[in-house]
Amino acid sequence: MEVKFNLSAFVRSSISTLKPYSSARDEFDSDDMSAILLDANENAFSTGLNRYPDPHQRVLKDKLAEIKQIPTENILLGNGSDEVLDLLFRAFCEPAKSSIITLIPTYGMYDVLSQINAVENIEVPLSSSFQVDVDIILSAVNFTTKMLFICSPNNPSGNTFSEKSVTRLLKEFKGLVIIDEAYIDFSDKESWLKRLGEFPNLVITQTMSKAWGMAGIRLGFCFASPQIISILKKIKPPYNVNELTQKYALKQLNNVVDVQHKIRLLKEYRRLLITALNKIDSVDFIYPSETNFLLARFKDAQRMYDVLRKAGIVVRNRSSLKGCENCLRITVGAKEENEQLIKIIRTVNV
Repeated sequence: MEVKFNLSAFVRSSISTLKPYSSARDEFDSDDMSAILLDANENAFSTGLNRYPDPHQRVLKDKLAEIKQIPTENILLGNGSDEVLDLLFRAFCEPAKSSIITLIPTYGMYDVLSQINAVENIEVPLSSSFQVDVDIILSAVNFTTKMLFICSPNNPSGNTFSEKSVTRLLKEFKGLVIIDEAYIDFSDKESWLKRLGEFPNLVITQTMSKAWGMAGIRLGFCFASPQIISILKKIKPPYNVNELTQKYALKQLNNVVDVQHKIRLLKEYRRLLITALNKIDSVDFIYPSETNFLLARFKDAQRMYDVLRKAGIVVRNRSSLKGCENCLRITVGAKEENEQLIKIIRTVNV
């Protein structure tokens, strides 16, 4: 049964009445480069970075809106997508009163943020093939549940969830549905951005850390209704995206052709890596991946991890996560790195 979403019922009362901080650059929103700026107590001597950055990242948002084909009022930028996720907790969850739902195994930061914000995390396990069961998820909802986190493609399993299942959750879950699309550019599936206008409770997060190759600048994207974006803007730090990040991000956003070429290369390297691993006896199973990493089940994951580490190759042992027993998560590297990885794995006897 489709549930009518009422945003005002989900905003924390203290946030609803909050008057946001107004910085000097909020009040002076002109592009007049000849203006004498004596309003923000900046150092008068130029270093190239002595001025505060644009708190609204207008030039950057304009370029992103052009690429993503959505209006700028549907966009919020954060200091990494982790900041965006934290803003969602602080805007919509009451400490010690609210709860969220996560689908495990998944990105561990959701649980960390729930603990930081004193919000209960109701964990619903995925199936053995890392798929969702909508009925089980909806049965876990209670009157305190404010948000549902869906990582698609999922980390660490690497798979997306069916459009039919996610659509049903968007229609029947009473709160916000956050779809984390950090790895969407490596998938052949379409982003949920194409359906943003259909669902008032849909929030999509993306990042420049993965496909865009800019993990070092820490820039995350949030796409949602203008109403949700305006709430998040009330509580974000005034200058949360620094000047260097804005400049480097804009440069990369103007480099789409090269980025797409590298995505195609990584997808081909992924295919070759899967083929090679499937021929090795110590590898039990490679889970289907729509990301730039593989989740591989080994006969002895800890032993393989130790051998690789001794050889100077660092992967992630995910064996402690539910459903990931004896599994290593392996990022798809450059061609030579992948070849060296395979060479070392072949040396390990079953």
